[in-house]
Amino acid sequence: MSEQEGIRLQKVLAQAGVASRRAAEDLIVDGRVEVNGAVVTVLGTRVDPERDVLRVDGERIPVDVTKVYLALNKPRGVVSTMSDPEGRRCLGDLVQDRAERLFHVGRLDTDTEGLILLVNDGEFAHRMAHPSYGVQKTYLAEVAGPVANRVARQLRTGVELEDGPAKVDSFRIVQQSNGKALVELVLHEGRKHIVRRLLAEVGHPVRRLVRTAIGPVKLADLRPGAMRPLTQRELGTLLDTVEL
Repeated sequence: MSEQEGIRLQKVLAQAGVASRRAAEDLIVDGRVEVNGAVVTVLGTRVDPERDVLRVDGERIPVDVTKVYLALNKPRGVVSTMSDPEGRRCLGDLVQDRAERLFHVGRLDTDTEGLILLVNDGEFAHRMAHPSYGVQKTYLAEVAGPVANRVARQLRTGVELEDGPAKVDSFRIVQQSNGKALVELVLHEGRKHIVRRLLAEVGHPVRRLVRTAIGPVKLADLRPGAMRPLTQRELGTLLDTVEL
C-alpha cells in the first residue's frame, strides 16, 4: 500500500467508535494499537478497513463499514428464508425496509424461535455455519418432565441418530414442575432439526424451542421480530472465532 492509499489509522479508530480522533492518536502513540498483529506507533499510518485487522489493547476492533451484522429475534412461524414462493411470512419480510442485500447465517425451523444472524458478508456466514470453527449455539427447550439426571449424561456422551452420532457440549435442567421441564442445551453443530432429534431420541420431544445465544451474542430482551446491530465486542469475538 502506498502512502496515498488507505485511511489514516486514527480516523478509522474514531469512525469505529473506539475514541475521538485525538484520543485515538494517544492510543497509537502509547503502543496500544495493533495492525495485522504488529504494534503501530506512527500517527501517519494508513490502513485498509476492508482488509486489515485492528486491535486495541488486544481486543479486535471491527472497522469495515461496508459490512452489516444484525441479531434478529425470529418469531415462531416465520420461515428462515429471505423470500418464500408459497407466500409464507419469512425473514425477508422482517428486513424489507433495509437497503442492504442481507442473508441469514444458518437457519431455524419454522416452529423454532429466537436468535438468528443476518449479514451481508458471505464468507462470515459460510464460516459461522461450519462446525469446524466450533461456534456454540444455546437453546432453551420446553419438554415433558420430569427429566432424569441420566439424560444429561446421555446427551453429553452422545446418542446415535439416523445420520450418525451427535452430542451436546453442555446440558442442564433449568427448572421442572407439573409434568414439564425447561432444559438448556449448548452445541456447535448445525444438522437439520438436531436439537429436536436429540431430545426425542432420549424420550423428551420438544414442545417449544428458543435459540438464546450464538457464541457471545445473546437474545436477552430483544422482542420477537426486532433486530439490533452486533456490538463491537460481539462481532470482534466472532470474527476471531471464524478466523477472519
